[in-house]
Amino acid sequence: MLIDTYGRVATDLRVSLTDRCNLRCTYCMPEEGLQWLAKPDLLTDDEIVRLIGIAVTDLGVTEVRFTGGEPLLRPGLVGIVERCAALAPRPKMSLTTNGIGLKRTATALKAAGLDRVNVSLDTLRPDVFKTLTRRDRHHDVIDGMAAARDAGLTPVKVNAVLMPGLNDDEAPDLLAWAVENEYEMRFIEQMPLDAQHGWKRDGMITAGDILESLRTRFTLTAEGEDERGSAPAERWVVDGGPHRVGVIASVTRPFCRACDRTRLTADGQVRTCLFAREESDLRGALRSGAPDEEIARLWKLAMWGKKAGSGLDDPSFLQPDRPMSAIGG
Repeated sequence: MLIDTYGRVATDLRVSLTDRCNLRCTYCMPEEGLQWLAKPDLLTDDEIVRLIGIAVTDLGVTEVRFTGGEPLLRPGLVGIVERCAALAPRPKMSLTTNGIGLKRTATALKAAGLDRVNVSLDTLRPDVFKTLTRRDRHHDVIDGMAAARDAGLTPVKVNAVLMPGLNDDEAPDLLAWAVENEYEMRFIEQMPLDAQHGWKRDGMITAGDILESLRTRFTLTAEGEDERGSAPAERWVVDGGPHRVGVIASVTRPFCRACDRTRLTADGQVRTCLFAREESDLRGALRSGAPDEEIARLWKLAMWGKKAGSGLDDPSFLQPDRPMSAIGG
C-alpha cells in the first residue's frame, strides 16, 4: 500500500510515456520546443509494464492513466495497454491525449483494453487553436474525439484551459458543444507548470470566473462532495441532467487532502505531486537488477514523504524545474 504520513493512500497511478509532444501550447512550452529526454534515459516498454505490475499487484494501485507529453507518440503504446490489461487484478486504464493521433489508434486501443480517454481541446475556433498550440491541427482533434467515442472509449472527457484574451469567452460554447456530442466537459485552471515559468496568478481565469460564465447560459447544480470522492474535478449537473461539467481548480480550490495519486515520469522517477520539486529514482533500481520487493519498498518510501499540500498558497512557492510535458498530467 502506498500510504503517506497524512493517511492518504495512493491508488491512482499516472504514467508518463514520453516527454515529447506534437503541439506547442503556449501555457506548456516555448515555440521551439524543449530538450527532449535521450532514448536511453526513457523507460523501455518492458520496464513500464514491470513497474505498473508492481504498483497493481503489490502496492494497491487500481487505476492507471497514461500521459505524456503526448502518449500517442509512444510506438509501443498499444502493446503496453494490452499487457497491463492482462494484470491481475486488472486496473482501470485511461489515457490523456491531445487527440491528434486518436483517429488512427482509437479502435486498436479499445481492443487492447483501454477503458476511456481524456482529450485536451481549449477552443472550438480553428484560428484560436492555431494561436494557442502553434499548430494547424484543430480538425484532427475533433475527428480523433469522435473516433474515440465511436470506438467505445467513453466517457470521453474534454479538458480545456481558458487563457485571457484568447478563449476566455468560450466556456458556454464549449459546454454546449460537449453536451451535443455526448462528451463530458472539464475546465482546468492554468497551473504553474510551463517550461518558460511565465505563469502569474494575477489575471488567470479562475474557477469562479468559469462558473460565472457558464451560468449565463446553463443552470448548474453542485454534485456534492460524496459524489466527488478523490476526483480532482468538482462537478455540476447541467440543466437538471444527465450531463455534467467539471472544474479542476488546482490553484484556487486545492484538493490535496483527498489526493490519491502517485506519478511516474517517462525516465522512471516517482513524483508525489505535480508541483513537487523532489523525485525518487526507480529506473536506477530496475537497471541494477533490484527485485520487485526492493522496488516496491523504494516506491513506498517515496510516497511516505508526500507533503500535505502543493504549496501554491505559500509565498515562497517555486515552480518545479521540470515542466508539465516532462512530469505527465
